[in-house]
Amino acid sequence: MDASPAQGNAPPPFRVKVASRVKRLPPYMFGRINALLYNKRRAGDDVIDLGMGNPSDPPEDRVINKLVEAARDPRNHGYSKSNGIANLRREVASKYFKKYGVRLDPVSEVTVCLGSKEGFSHMCLALMGPGDTAIVPAPSFPVHLYAVALAAGNVISIEVANQDTFLSNIAYTCQHLYPKPKLLIVSFPHNPTTVVVEQPFFDEVVQLAKRYGFMVISDFAYADVAFDGYKPPSFLASKGAVEVGVEFTTMSKGYNMAGWRVGYCAGNSEMIEALGTIKGYYDYGMFQAIQIASIVALRHTDAAVERQSAIYERRRDVFCDGLARIGWDIVRPKAGMFVWAPVPEPWSTRMPTMDFAMLLLEKGNVAVSPGSGFGPAGEGFVRMSLVENDERLRQAVRQIGRALA
Repeated sequence: MDASPAQGNAPPPFRVKVASRVKRLPPYMFGRINALLYNKRRAGDDVIDLGMGNPSDPPEDRVINKLVEAARDPRNHGYSKSNGIANLRREVASKYFKKYGVRLDPVSEVTVCLGSKEGFSHMCLALMGPGDTAIVPAPSFPVHLYAVALAAGNVISIEVANQDTFLSNIAYTCQHLYPKPKLLIVSFPHNPTTVVVEQPFFDEVVQLAKRYGFMVISDFAYADVAFDGYKPPSFLASKGAVEVGVEFTTMSKGYNMAGWRVGYCAGNSEMIEALGTIKGYYDYGMFQAIQIASIVALRHTDAAVERQSAIYERRRDVFCDGLARIGWDIVRPKAGMFVWAPVPEPWSTRMPTMDFAMLLLEKGNVAVSPGSGFGPAGEGFVRMSLVENDERLRQAVRQIGRALA
């Protein structure tokens, strides 16, 4: 007997029903840039990509050699603990003590993440839910907004250009919002604006957190990249910080290990435990050979990290000097891997920032990130990374000059 549906009674076409949390995400702002970049390179154009903060320098040889050695050990190929091996957590705690004077319990106050972005996103899942609100700096690194959204939370963005105004606006928001914000996200040195702070800023953050009862996540991704003698402070070095929050760090930047996906979360033990609960359901931990090589990096390559920071400082000077020569004078960053530059006249009044970025790519073969990709507060700026070598940055300046001539 024919079991197929009778003609006219066919079932409706199958449709995938995407979760509402995915529908809440906006279109990817850099899609146009990336599509044109891809097509230009396919056509043979030599495009200089200053859009993404993707380190182009390699890790230290001794770190790579340790990775190879550890990968040859069959004991390292099984599942690893999701919070990281004990010796790596001890090494992270040791770095915090040596560099910032912060004492951490490596058992309860440190965990290993598959990159700080993964850890941050899972921490938002652990802390946020429907009706909860997070305060986020604006302009915003996208994950700071959308990890909260994916956790069903709400975001209030506060402009970060002036730190005193930023702090006072946090207090004002807490005084006038009900229910009060549950979480404050800070990120200094800031991506994308490169704004930096000193330790008293975090002292005040801790006091605000205790006064209004919100938790704090500090994204300290650029801890190891600073210039002109500036030393980025750790949130955890402020008195009482471990009582109210955590800090994420990474080996992507100063250690040139971006593709290795090695990050850490340190601080409040209850928040660490909540993150560990989420991670326990989502992953089986990082490849153990990478963790062993990371121990070597943390223990033995401080001098290499300082040299890498000096390389970024020289690139900053080469790039900013070149931009000044073509009439594009900007404030030089004191930390991080980026230059945050206002779109110059007359283009700032002629076109949106996205169109300006497309102009540089179409006419100059230089890709930059439009500030609008970091939210409305970024409109009027572009972010340019310092990941290329000195000569490529000089070439980028020449090509930008021709595009704007």
